[in-house]
Amino acid sequence: MPDPVTGLAAASAVGSIGGGLIGADAQSDASSAATAAQERAAMMSVEEQRRQFDAMQALLKPYTEAGVGSLTAQQQLLGLAGPEAQAAAIQGLETGQYQELAQQGENAMLQQAAATGGMRGGNIQGALAQYRPQLLNSLIQQQFSNLGGLTQIGQASAAGVGAAGMNLAEQIGQQYSNMGTAQAQNALTQGQIKSDMYSNLLPSAIGSIGGLLF
Repeated sequence: MPDPVTGLAAASAVGSIGGGLIGADAQSDASSAATAAQERAAMMSVEEQRRQFDAMQALLKPYTEAGVGSLTAQQQLLGLAGPEAQAAAIQGLETGQYQELAQQGENAMLQQAAATGGMRGGNIQGALAQYRPQLLNSLIQQQFSNLGGLTQIGQASAAGVGAAGMNLAEQIGQQYSNMGTAQAQNALTQGQIKSDMYSNLLPSAIGSIGGLLF
């Protein structure tokens, strides 16, 4: 007939071991859950930062594109895009407001010469000969200056996007680093739980079994 005392001791030993295993498993699950929660939070932060960067990039896109276009137009006026492009850019100015301004200026000069009796003098002829080239040069300078304003806006916008991109990369890198730290900490915690479990349960189990045997 089984010894009641021995049966109770065996049950106690099994219960002790089982309780230790359940406790270690609960600790392991808790550590894994905490790590998963931290990883989810980090990924949500990364996604939100990327969303904000995309939104800012979309807002600044028209300015950066305008800056690129104006820089190209400046290069054409300076001849940096080739003589054909320069000639086309200058011709575009000549066919615009230039003709009207030139006609108005010449009429004003002729009227003034007629009023002062200088219609047949060499001064009026020289002034008329120089007027259109000077006017065209002035329009080219004005156009270049106007384009320069757009170029500066585009440059500032591009610099803002670049700075935001660098900041985003730094923030995302930090989040990934936090995720790596959480994973490493979880691995260490899991190892410590197993180490503690074996250190605490094995001597207790051996002692219980020895007591049952002897």
